[in-house]
Amino acid sequence: MSEEAKQQIYELRKKIDVIDAHLVEKLNERAGLALEIRKIKTESKLPLYDPGREEEIFKKITSINNGPLYDDDLREIYETILHAMKNVES
Repeated sequence: MSEEAKQQIYELRKKIDVIDAHLVEKLNERAGLALEIRKIKTESKLPLYDPGREEEIFKKITSINNGPLYDDDLREIYETILHAMKNVES
């Protein structure tokens, strides 16, 4: 592998590291908002689980997906995110 290729890979990996840091920050921000909603629902005696909301999220994310991720893969990622959000304790 040439030094130029090594440098390009290094630079691209640095960009990925920055994106990963933003993703972690935003996922935790999302979890905080979900906890606020959970608290409001609990206080209002509303059901915590809303399958209609999940479908709304899936439709929204696929409507804004410009690739290269496939819609099915993005949906799978979000199913995992939503599952993790449900496990967060307040």
